[in-house]
Amino acid sequence: MLRIIESEPDAAMAKPLIEGLSETLESITGADGRDSFADWTPDPKAVFVIALLDGEPAGCGALRPIDNETAEIKRMYARYPGGGIGRSILQYLEAFAKKAGYRRIILETRVVNERACGFYLNGGYERIENYGHYIGRHECACFEKSLS
Repeated sequence: MLRIIESEPDAAMAKPLIEGLSETLESITGADGRDSFADWTPDPKAVFVIALLDGEPAGCGALRPIDNETAEIKRMYARYPGGGIGRSILQYLEAFAKKAGYRRIILETRVVNERACGFYLNGGYERIENYGHYIGRHECACFEKSLS
């Protein structure tokens, strides 16, 4: 049974997931992505979630505000790719974003991470111009989904 719970990125249960994500990203892209999530601060319009598969941590994801209408997805990870864990986390984050009043979600992944790019495209996200500190970085792929 898969269950999504709200947590904190520094919770004991989250640490092995964050570490697994960082190792996976480094093997695919050459960078572990830790710096892009170092500034997490609690916010009522932000959430970090853990997916539990039969009670064991199996994935994670976060949503944080960019502005009043835009949220950004960070630290998406499924320990067992292809099993629906990522899709369940994404659906939870999108539902949270709608309740929080966001009108769109944005995110970044690396072009070389073809599995992630395909995952977001299949989830209804569209490729957009790179935003923020990803502007001018051709290795980055940014995506957006309208919630309205």
